[in-house]
Amino acid sequence: MKLLLDKLGLQAVNQGSCVGPDGWLDTKGPVLTSYNPTTAEPIAAIVQTTPAAYEQVVAHAQTAFKSWQEMPAPKRGLMVRDLGVALREQIEPLGELISLEMGKIRAEGIGEVQEAVDICDFAVGLSRQLYGLTMHSERPFHRMYEQWHPLGPIGVITAFNFPAAVWAWNSAIAAVCGDMTIWKPSELSSLVAVAVQHIANRVMADYGVSGVFSLVTGAGDIGKLMTEDTRLPLISFTGSIPTGRKVAQTVAGRLGRSLLELGGNNAIIVEKDADLDLVVRGVLFGAVGTSGQRCTSTRRLIMHQDIANELTERLVKVYQQVPLGDPLTEGVLMGPLVTETAVAHMQAALKQAQQEGGTILTGGSTRPDLGPQFVEPTIVKMPAQSPVVKTETFAPILYLLTYETLEEAIALHNGVPQGLSSAIFTDSMRTAEAFLSAAGSDCGIANVNIGTSGAEIGGAFGGEKETGGGRESGSDAWKAYMRRQTNTLNWSRDLPLAQGIQFGEG
Repeated sequence: MKLLLDKLGLQAVNQGSCVGPDGWLDTKGPVLTSYNPTTAEPIAAIVQTTPAAYEQVVAHAQTAFKSWQEMPAPKRGLMVRDLGVALREQIEPLGELISLEMGKIRAEGIGEVQEAVDICDFAVGLSRQLYGLTMHSERPFHRMYEQWHPLGPIGVITAFNFPAAVWAWNSAIAAVCGDMTIWKPSELSSLVAVAVQHIANRVMADYGVSGVFSLVTGAGDIGKLMTEDTRLPLISFTGSIPTGRKVAQTVAGRLGRSLLELGGNNAIIVEKDADLDLVVRGVLFGAVGTSGQRCTSTRRLIMHQDIANELTERLVKVYQQVPLGDPLTEGVLMGPLVTETAVAHMQAALKQAQQEGGTILTGGSTRPDLGPQFVEPTIVKMPAQSPVVKTETFAPILYLLTYETLEEAIALHNGVPQGLSSAIFTDSMRTAEAFLSAAGSDCGIANVNIGTSGAEIGGAFGGEKETGGGRESGSDAWKAYMRRQTNTLNWSRDLPLAQGIQFGEG
């Protein structure tokens, strides 16, 4: 473990507040210990941000923004390009640290860093495509157009389950847009954030800039400072629905912007003409990957009654063969849950599911022989979409439901408060198009013949309803990080008014 930490510039005790190259702040703040969820042993410690240090970080970002916003966007893109190169150079140790600190398997940890690299590549091209529209004016000898300007320093608050990728989604795009990013990671994966900051610092140093990527660490008190801070025009928050609701209310109270990526209760509909081999593979990764701790994890499987028995039997069989263990061990497909509290929440949900008529078909037990935070991936057959099924539990629980008609399936699918990711498996074009239509899935992501998890960076990521409505990553998600300005130029010697208004003798 020490060799891994050394590769990433990490020590036994690390400062958790930084404004850029040579900008680590000695805060004398409270110390947070990062634990390995596989063994429950300490990895290293982080000295957290104090309110005074937070002020230093924001003030530095404000000052640095004045020059960064004036740098041409393609030049900003060059630095983000090199950030992607630097992340790629550290892809294995950084991916392994993700596995060590939050528990996802090594392949997923490395895949997450690859996602960060990919969004940097995307952002480089975007730096030459921050397009505005040109409009025809109703007034003669006038020209109208719009342009986009940087917002300023923004706050990014990320969750434990994707400690590098979600930061990159925000910060790479924000950087080419001309913004500064102040990052507060989850307390459960702050060590990854410190390692990423070291990498970002080296890249900033090469370009002679500071404050483009800054770091603050801590609990809810630091997050509260960020959401209340009028100097941060945008807060991007990834996390639970209850906390996201508080963030939205606080930021709206100061008329700021919030970009929310909250919970998901994602379902797959399986039609009777579906390729069941594809279904089993899609469900297995969607429901078991990251130990069910993705916002896009598959939590509900809505099966046509004609194929329900066969599909259930096949899923139970493969679930019973899922290798559990140390996520850094080759061949393991599922590691631990992130905390013992997460284990307790899973057990409470299973108890409630049984009280609501559910039957556990496989799994359901903890695995203390492997460690205090290991659980079995679990399938629960439900008689109806009861309250526990409508509630997101961040754990590897898959609820099975059946239906007769597509209309019934879509009603079940949409009948939850969350609206992030969705999928249908079918060989019918008509069925697929019905699912993708306005009357079909009400989610921000809707797939056909692939699962709910594993979104690519090229499309905008996010969801509707209690998922928060935010969009990050690809497509035109960059617009959230900029302010739009409409411009009108008059090159005549007259001053006509719009709508033909006459005012005075002119």
